[in-house]
Amino acid sequence: MHHTQTDELSEKNRHPSEGHALSPFPFSDTNKRYHTYSYALKQQYGKKLAKIPLDAGFTCPNRDGTKGWGGCRFCSSQGSGDTILHSGEDLRLQFEAGLERARKKWPDASAIAYFQSYSNTYASLPDLRRILEPVFSWEDVAEVSIATRPDCLDAEKILWLSEMNRVKPVWIEMGLQSGRDATMAAMNRGHNTSILVACMKQLQGTGIRTCLHIINGLPGESHEDMMETARLVARLKPDAVKIHMLHVISDSALGQDYRQSPFPLLSMEEYVQVVCDQLEILPPDMVVERITGDGVADNLLAPEWTVKKRVTMNAVDRELARRDSWQGKRYKPEQ
Repeated sequence: MHHTQTDELSEKNRHPSEGHALSPFPFSDTNKRYHTYSYALKQQYGKKLAKIPLDAGFTCPNRDGTKGWGGCRFCSSQGSGDTILHSGEDLRLQFEAGLERARKKWPDASAIAYFQSYSNTYASLPDLRRILEPVFSWEDVAEVSIATRPDCLDAEKILWLSEMNRVKPVWIEMGLQSGRDATMAAMNRGHNTSILVACMKQLQGTGIRTCLHIINGLPGESHEDMMETARLVARLKPDAVKIHMLHVISDSALGQDYRQSPFPLLSMEEYVQVVCDQLEILPPDMVVERITGDGVADNLLAPEWTVKKRVTMNAVDRELARRDSWQGKRYKPEQ
């Protein structure tokens, strides 16, 4: 992606009624000082794309005993995880219902088909083709996004996905969560960070776009641990990143721990500082799909402030402006 110099964009970022620069950050046409997903999609498609979650009935090797039982400790038990994989008509019904909801808000929106629940390449290649390929022919789908684990991708599946990427853009989303293996062993992730790093290398040059998830505030992690995770993301250079605060969910293993013995969690103010510090060292052209998760009030134990997504996002905007900073301000390509 081409890096445009900030000074060339000063005119673009002037608000017509105010006459002052909204943001010095090149990948923005608002007051945002980081590379938002909506900005990236608008630049590419000229309109809104809505991400439509689809559940194809996959499970996870960390739930069915292959790698472990019960999943990652922060993961809720919700989802299908049954043995009959949904396909065809059932997926189309899910998609149409989701698109109808989205178009109430954005009438002309196209869609990203988003396979969200569990590990959506955890099946044989023939099964994956049977379930996923039809979605690529749906006219109202602009892109296909597949959430999975690095231990559920191999050379054969990556080759097939790179072929499908010529039909419609393919995204692979994976949970790094933390680059600190001791943290992820405690969280029962079921694989180490080196597997994810190797998978990212395999995906390079295929044309498949990548998005990594990270979680701030995991038990026992210091500010420096969270920064080290962001440095790893900067080195791996995914096309996009999602930054979340740890949600302690009532029906997760971590939720049971928290009920018995509450452990310290980041305050909103601490979280905002961490996120701004992380944004400063990420490449400026990396898309930031999220800087906080959706509020999950129904089964959320803590922290309560995460329900107020907009408040957190506004606080990040204010802090970056206060610092006179932006995404990539401290990015060093060699880090």
